Amino acid sequence: MIVGMNHFTITAEDEKQTLDFYVGLLGLKVGHRPDLGFPGAWLYADGNPNAVLHMYFGRPMPTLRTGVIDHLAFTSSGLREVKARFDQRGHKYTLQQQVGAGTWQLFCQDPNGAKVELDFDPSETL
Repeated sequence: MIVGMNHFTITAEDEKQTLDFYVGLLGLKVGHRPDLGFPGAWLYADGNPNAVLHMYFGRPMPTLRTGVIDHLAFTSSGLREVKARFDQRGHKYTLQQQVGAGTWQLFCQDPNGAKVELDFDPSETL
């Protein structure tokens, strides 16, 4: 049956702002995308041969931005550096350490209103 998550797909209202968020701020990389007959992008995480995030450009935005999906969560590293990057850009976020497991969770919103969670190992320090 299911062995893992393949990718998320989002509809991007502003291509430039959305790519700046996911590539410039979060560090994903634009990579190969077959010609699907409509504009978009596939984004890759370092060391992962599969795109983790697909984007649609030029489609109408849904009225309810998040729909039934509450948030996107990514396993992350470099908590101190990521926090500094968010602070430098003035991008709002909340940071908490998960009770019990100790995982650091940074929550923010992308330019389209999607909630994004970045999870860092409990051993990382500020």
